[in-house]
Amino acid sequence: MKTSTRVVVIGGGVVGCSVLYHLAKAGWTDIMLIERSELTSGSSWHAAGGFHTLNGDPNVAKLQAYTVGLYDELEKVSGQSCGLHLTGGVMLAESPERMDFLRTLHAKGRHLGMQTELITPSEAKAMFPLMDESQFVGALWDPVEGHLDPSGTTHAYARAARNLGAEIVLRNPVRELTQDVDGTWNVITEQGTVRAEHVVNAGGLWAREVGRMVGLELPLLAMEHMYLLTEDMPEVLEFNERYGRELIHAVDFAGEIYTRQERNGMLLGTYEQACRPWSPVNTPWDFGHELLAPDLDRIAPSLEIGFAHFPPFEKAGIKQIINGPFTFAPDGNPLVGPVRGLTNYWSACAVMAGFSQGGGVGLTLANWMVHGDPGADVWGMDVARFGDWATLRYTNAKVRENYSRRFRIRYPNEELPAARPHQTTPIYDIQVAQNHAVMGDSWALETPLWYAPSAEEAHDVVSFHRSNDFDHVAAEVKNVRDNVGITEVSNFAKYEVTGEGAEAFLSHLMTNTMPKTGRMVLTPMLNEFGKLIGDFTIAKLGENRFMIWGSSAAQVYHMRWFEKHLPGDGSVAVRRFGMTLMGLSIAGPNSRAVLQKLTDTDVSNEAFRFMDSREIDVQGSPCIVSRISYTGDLGYELWCEPAYLRKLYTDIKQAGAEFGIRDFGMRALLSMRLEKNFPTWGHELRPIYGPFEGSMDRFVKLSKNDFIGREAAAREKEQGPKLRRVSFMIDADTADVMHDEPIWAKVGETDYGTVAPPHEVGPRRFNGSGETIEPPGMATITDGDWRVVGWVTSGGFAHGVGKSMAQGYVPAPLSEHGDTGLFEIEVLGVRRPAVIAVEPPFDPEGKRMRGVA
Repeated sequence: MKTSTRVVVIGGGVVGCSVLYHLAKAGWTDIMLIERSELTSGSSWHAAGGFHTLNGDPNVAKLQAYTVGLYDELEKVSGQSCGLHLTGGVMLAESPERMDFLRTLHAKGRHLGMQTELITPSEAKAMFPLMDESQFVGALWDPVEGHLDPSGTTHAYARAARNLGAEIVLRNPVRELTQDVDGTWNVITEQGTVRAEHVVNAGGLWAREVGRMVGLELPLLAMEHMYLLTEDMPEVLEFNERYGRELIHAVDFAGEIYTRQERNGMLLGTYEQACRPWSPVNTPWDFGHELLAPDLDRIAPSLEIGFAHFPPFEKAGIKQIINGPFTFAPDGNPLVGPVRGLTNYWSACAVMAGFSQGGGVGLTLANWMVHGDPGADVWGMDVARFGDWATLRYTNAKVRENYSRRFRIRYPNEELPAARPHQTTPIYDIQVAQNHAVMGDSWALETPLWYAPSAEEAHDVVSFHRSNDFDHVAAEVKNVRDNVGITEVSNFAKYEVTGEGAEAFLSHLMTNTMPKTGRMVLTPMLNEFGKLIGDFTIAKLGENRFMIWGSSAAQVYHMRWFEKHLPGDGSVAVRRFGMTLMGLSIAGPNSRAVLQKLTDTDVSNEAFRFMDSREIDVQGSPCIVSRISYTGDLGYELWCEPAYLRKLYTDIKQAGAEFGIRDFGMRALLSMRLEKNFPTWGHELRPIYGPFEGSMDRFVKLSKNDFIGREAAAREKEQGPKLRRVSFMIDADTADVMHDEPIWAKVGETDYGTVAPPHEVGPRRFNGSGETIEPPGMATITDGDWRVVGWVTSGGFAHGVGKSMAQGYVPAPLSEHGDTGLFEIEVLGVRRPAVIAVEPPFDPEGKRMRGVA
């Protein structure tokens, strides 16, 4: 074993071997994988080996498509068979609600170019004769599903990496990790110490322990997972002999079952409600090629449904029961990327679906390490999406919830209850007990969504259609537009940047010029390739002192970026406030009158202008007050320490009583932003879009200084963006868009210029040079003169203007045409007429915000 190397990958499962292969393929060959035992000694060896491309996050789905498309190449370059069986598969719906869910998946597949198809139960039965078609109402067919040999696939990655020069050291447990002052890692193993520039934690079942070696508590938990193998089944043999092919995969959501052919019998696995964590605190180092004791009683309820839905299973003998541990993050997605605060320490763990996602995880991490960028929009997998609130017991509760719901519907208005309430503000009890707030989880903070008229009505009726909150949210919006409303905005991210170099630091990071003292600006933030990685409001409160507000979910993500670019001379300090600074927003035509009652400071339109920000007392509470509102109306944000929040809220409600003040929630706020065409980071603004594609033109000052991403942004402007973010008004019925629905355009014969097919303009990933790489398996989806040309990023009902609205991306030549009959947007499987709202339908000139209406 050599004593120094560029990278040490810890863990020899499918993910670690994939990372090693992709690093070697990218040209880093001075690399080493260290495994405590043999390859596949953790979860990989006993995995069921299934793979698929569909995922609730289209960007993760693209990486899964990459993984599946990689296997042919992997076999060729390694000479090792992966044991591929590309059979295709169906997801079976037992109810109309489940069928609605499948329609949303099918729609997401359209904008990715996936060739899925909605089929009848009888069509599904023709491919999977074990099912009782009377138990189902429909199905979704996906041709890109199958299974493989987990051991063979892992060894194929390993052999391919070795062929490129990588080293693999087995039977060598890592005992300790230390880091020198120069950033070099000392990987201390039983066979000696290896000095490395980078360390990758691909520890699988032991990823928590590898994290703890550097003081990191990763939010992941291993769960026991069972599947059984049947004896030979005559129905399987008959199908194979008649058609000369295997049975397809099948997922039965009602039974929480997945099943596929295994030799002449079947494999059947469950995600049971009575799930059980494995080693919830510490993973034993001596665990290896062992299985856990089976427990058929625990999965009996699923088996009972399975026997009713697939009658031949009831007669089949059980040959073997596999019960082994797999790791999960709280939301079920992997934990990938650089860990904030640890130089060159990388995470590649919690990859539950290793044979669907392992290739994509390896590619992503190799891109990130070699080129400084993941090459894709991987927010759904980024380890930075969790904060320090994701503690051991929180993770335990959320993982158990996620596991037990893996095959359940997640409705667009459904808030999951596990581990809640976790974080609350000083007015939480008022909101719930007195105001009957229906609360949501915003980065683990309880945040009001909407307000019910009584405690008995304070709950969501979950649905894909407009639900019981609809009229109440409408009333909240109307009161803001007509009078004045108040909402809590403590869930926003808050930062303070101070020091002699603060302004230069921010000007280097942001695209807009920095504000003068007492003023604010809106500004995107770009990566080196000119892609949107942030969207902020920045206020200058004094000499060398700036406040920043941004997206709550991206706090660790953005702090990682800020700290990466801090000057080394100590001239700049960045502080994240978290729950040490809290906020309220008041908005509506009477909001100024309410605020003036509470302060001796002149807040007239002339004295306190739109985009002013300053520190003032509000009924005795020291606050930062900014004249800005995400509602697009006259409004103010008031920020204070937690000790003042309860008093500040009570004072505002009392002062506003004569003006008809009323609480409004996040759903009303998001409804109002739609009718102003305001984008949101994480939906409209993500790292696959440039600032001009995102229609952020007026916030990008190319002449101000050499900010990060400036050169790429200048090229985008000069060449013209291929895409444009636009807003649509939709002729919807009882349901509104959520996100990722396909946008159709009638462009068979048009005068709108060349319209690229979606494999050129669809959701894309980028290599380390910022060049577009198209996902495999994508195709142009057409219907006569109509074709899928774009996708929805977010939407809902804009109550202030009484319209169903959506935002999304379309080819730039189509983006300025407000023609009727040109666009349709698919909502729950039905294509609805849509028209671009070239101007915001509410207050297009912005007079209300500026106080001149």
